[in-house]
Amino acid sequence: MSNVLVAYFSASGTTARAAQSLAKAAGADLYEIKPAVPYTAADLDWNNKQSRSSVEMNDKNSRPALADRDAPVAGHDVILLGFPVWWYTAPTIINTFLEAYDFTGKDIVLFATSGGSGLGQTAADLSHSCPGAHIRNGKLLNGNPSEASLRQWVASL
Repeated sequence: MSNVLVAYFSASGTTARAAQSLAKAAGADLYEIKPAVPYTAADLDWNNKQSRSSVEMNDKNSRPALADRDAPVAGHDVILLGFPVWWYTAPTIINTFLEAYDFTGKDIVLFATSGGSGLGQTAADLSHSCPGAHIRNGKLLNGNPSEASLRQWVASL
């Protein structure tokens, strides 16, 4: 693949490790999607209905602000977009990211880390945030996938 960007959001570091391994295996550029206000452990307490992540995920119109808008999207044809699965889908900051750039004509392949659920309908959930792009679910990258298995997956895209 040419012109590949691995863009990812990671609240706890798990998705960051997967994204770094994927970028290395794919020979891709790497970009971290950072919130303007970083998430704390209390923000991520999914058992607390008043925690920041719970409030955001319960409001489909929530769009947490980005720390920057410097992603090198324009120079890439394929975006491997990663995130932790929250409430069976992508965190709403992924919608913010997708709505901040023009992805027309680009291929967006999702990858995620999850403690219990898969990608489900995530591509469909995000499609309205990136009109003109071809977005699809990819795979979960839990654990520590080998570089060879990641290269094989990227080659199959």
